[in-house]
Amino acid sequence: MSKILITGASGHLGKATINYLLEKTAVANIVALVRDAAKAEELKQKGVEIRVGDYDNYASLTAAFAGIDKILFVSGSDIGRRIQQHENVVKAAKDAGVKHVVYTSFQRKNEGPDSPIAPVAEAHIKTEAWLRQSGLAYTILLNNIYMDILPMFIGNNVLETGIYFPAGDGKAAMMLRDDMAAACAAVLATNGHENKTYDITSDAAVSFGDIAAIISEISGKPVGYVSPAKEEFVNTLTGAGVPAELAHVSAGFAEAIKQEEFAKTSTDFETLTGRKPVTAKQFLQQVFTTQALNKN
Repeated sequence: MSKILITGASGHLGKATINYLLEKTAVANIVALVRDAAKAEELKQKGVEIRVGDYDNYASLTAAFAGIDKILFVSGSDIGRRIQQHENVVKAAKDAGVKHVVYTSFQRKNEGPDSPIAPVAEAHIKTEAWLRQSGLAYTILLNNIYMDILPMFIGNNVLETGIYFPAGDGKAAMMLRDDMAAACAAVLATNGHENKTYDITSDAAVSFGDIAAIISEISGKPVGYVSPAKEEFVNTLTGAGVPAELAHVSAGFAEAIKQEEFAKTSTDFETLTGRKPVTAKQFLQQVFTTQALNKN
């Protein structure tokens, strides 16, 4: 079996991927890359080898990648720095003799500068190009929006206030982060994925009107949906004390959903894992059941 390294291993996606890999291969085949070894104690307890490396430090990456066959390259979270960081990772993988890089990229429809998510997409577009030109075997996973952040978009008091989000009638084929981890593990643990691109996205897309209707059905309470102008939305959030940067990020994602940047559906997940992804309704049932239990 190949020696597999997971970057960002102390993060949610990396850690979940390792947990799925532990069901598919021996722990001796798995290596976790983290910036801070103190945050990897849980993985260490499971017997996973821990290596320390930083996307900003090319030398640390080449050392960490020594003897590795496959890498799960989890994209960096620092939008301002990740173009250079990603270039470091691809170059280090090639120089260290890695055979195959699996990269967590991002769904998008419009790759132009006028895209509402252009600042987010730029590093992904460049990284995909670098991988294709690198001579390395690669697999690109075009991940949709994490369904896990849906509660952030709809707010904590949605049963009282309804949904206030400027996404219009646009739809998104969101997917749970845990399902994305299952897809990552499936690609890493099996062969035949070299130089392929997969859409890691649900087989059904939903609008925020659909989400309001689902919550109404689950809760038994009527939940409305209002899609304000983008500027009004930002002003409302900042007026309520939300940091301006976060308000603009939320508005940018809403505009992207409105323009159907994330509307593409796919059965790639089911092909890779042998099961269906968690649906928006199943996720929302879990969210509102948990909320009800916490209130009792």
